[in-house]
Amino acid sequence: MIIASGIAMQFGAKPLFSDVSVKFGGGNRYGLIGANGCGKSTFMKVLGGELEPSAGTIAIDAHARVGRLRQDQFAFESERVLDVVLQGHAEMWAAMKERDAIYADPQAGEDEFLRAAELEARYAEYGGYTSEARAGELLLGLGVTKAQHEGPMSEVAPGWKLRVLLAQALFGDPDILLLDEPTNNLDINSIRWLEDVLNQRTSTMVIISHDRHFLSAVCTHMADVDFGGIRVYPGSYDDYMEASALAKQQLEKDNAKARDRIAELEDFVRRFRAHKAKARQATSRRKMIDKLKVEDVKPSSRQYPFIRFLVDPNEKLHRLALEAKGVMKGYERGRTLFGKLDLTIEAGEKVAIIGPNGVGKTTLLRCLAQSLEADAGTVKWAEKARLGYWPQDPADEFRTDDTLAEWLSRWRRKDRAQDEQIVRATLGQLLFSGDEQKKPLRVISGGEGQRLLIGKLVLSMPNVMLLDEPTNHLDMEAIESLNTALEKYTGTLVFVSHDREFVSSLATRILELRPGAAPGESASVIDFRGSYEDYLAGRTEELAAA
Repeated sequence: MIIASGIAMQFGAKPLFSDVSVKFGGGNRYGLIGANGCGKSTFMKVLGGELEPSAGTIAIDAHARVGRLRQDQFAFESERVLDVVLQGHAEMWAAMKERDAIYADPQAGEDEFLRAAELEARYAEYGGYTSEARAGELLLGLGVTKAQHEGPMSEVAPGWKLRVLLAQALFGDPDILLLDEPTNNLDINSIRWLEDVLNQRTSTMVIISHDRHFLSAVCTHMADVDFGGIRVYPGSYDDYMEASALAKQQLEKDNAKARDRIAELEDFVRRFRAHKAKARQATSRRKMIDKLKVEDVKPSSRQYPFIRFLVDPNEKLHRLALEAKGVMKGYERGRTLFGKLDLTIEAGEKVAIIGPNGVGKTTLLRCLAQSLEADAGTVKWAEKARLGYWPQDPADEFRTDDTLAEWLSRWRRKDRAQDEQIVRATLGQLLFSGDEQKKPLRVISGGEGQRLLIGKLVLSMPNVMLLDEPTNHLDMEAIESLNTALEKYTGTLVFVSHDREFVSSLATRILELRPGAAPGESASVIDFRGSYEDYLAGRTEELAAA
C-alpha cells in the first residue's frame, strides 16, 4: 500500500495540484492518466521519493519494496548490463556486494567470515544464485541481445538503455512498481511481451502511458489527474471514459435541479417575506436555499485539438498509388536492412509498417518518401501523388529562428488561396493560443512539435501521407483526435507505429519486417492484406503450427 495524504505541488505561482489524497494498493494496477503538463510525472516522482511535495506526506508499508523505472539512462555507463539489472533488487545487490568485499579482503578474520556466511544465506533467500539467468530472460524479452549482457552500458544504444532500466525495475519483483512511460522505445512485439509480464505480477503498480491499448490490457483502475486533483475509477481506460462522462453529466444534471429549486424557493421568499402569516415559511425556505449547493464545474486540463485532413477532389488518386521494384537499402559494415523489395500500394489503402526496433522500418518509410535514396531499385508514385511526410525526429525541420506562425506559413498552398488568417486559425485549432503562435520554434516541446507537423499536413493537403511514429509525445486527447482524423482521411496512408490501438483502428494492410535468421542477413517482409487483429490471429495459428 502507498498512501498520498494532502499532497500539493507548486512551481512558481501556479499549483500543479493541491490537497491530493489517494491510496494505491491491493495488487491493483493503476493507469495514471491526464493531459500533458497536468503533473503526472511530477506526482510519480513524489510517490517514488525523487521529489519533495510542497505539502503533504507519502506513506508506504514498512516492509514494502518499491521498484521504479529510472529515466537517467546514462547513469550506468561503466557498469555491466547484467549488473545494472541486478541492482533492481537493492537488498540482494547490497548483500552480494558486501559478501564479495569480505571474500576479497586478505585481512578478513573469523567474524568477517561469519558475516559472509550470514550474507550468503540472505543472498540465497533472495534468489541470488539464479539472478543472472532471470535478469538475462528479462533482457531477452525486451529485445536486448545476449551479446550485450556482459558488456558495459556505454555500448548500448540510447533508446535501448531504457529497456535495460525497464528490466531493472521489473527484476526485483517489488511490492510496489512505479512505471513512467514504460512502452517508450518499445516495438509492438515488446509491448505485448511487457503486457504479459505485468499481468502475471501481483505487485501494486502505478503506470503512466499514452498507449491506450496497453493501459486497457494491463490496468485494473484509472487514476485521472485533472481539475487539480486525482480521482480513481475502477476498470479499463474505456470504462474510465464512460464513467467520467457519466459523472460529468450527473453533476450537470444535479446542478440544473439545484438551480431550479433555488429559483423556486427564492420566488416564494420574494413574494411572501412581507406577509406576516407566511413569514415563518419564507424564513424556512431561505434556510433551505443556504443548504442547496451548486457544485463548480471546473475547467478540465484536457483539450482536444481539431484535426481534419482534406484531399483536393481534383487530386484524388485512382488505382495504384505506388509501385516499388527491387528496393534495397543497407548501411555501415555492409549490412543489408532489406533487399529486393517489390511493393505496390493501391490508392486509399492504409498500410502499417511494423517490426522490432532496428529492423529498418524508418529506413523503408524514408525510401518510400524519397527523403533517403535506396541503394538499388525504383520507387514510383502515381503522377498526381502529392506526398506529405511526417519524420520520426523533426529536429532538422525546426532548426530555424522562425516563430510557430512563420514556420507553418511555409506550408500554405498558394493554389488554394490560403492566407495568414488560415495559418492562425489552424494553429488555434491545434491548441496554440494567440501569444503562443509568436514564440520561437527553438523553445517548443516534443508534443508541440508533433502538433505543428499535423498543421503542416493540414495546410499542404497531401493525397498520400507517410507518418513515422506520429503518436510519439502526444497526449491521449491529441492521439484520439489524430486517430479520428486519419480514419476519415480519404487519401493513401503509410505509417510506422508501435501504438497497437492506433494500428488496429487504421490499418487495412500490414507490412511486417522480420529480422534475418542469421546475423547480417537482411529482413524479410511479410505482406498481409487485412486488419491488424486478423494479422495477429494468423500469427497465432502460424506459431501454433510451428
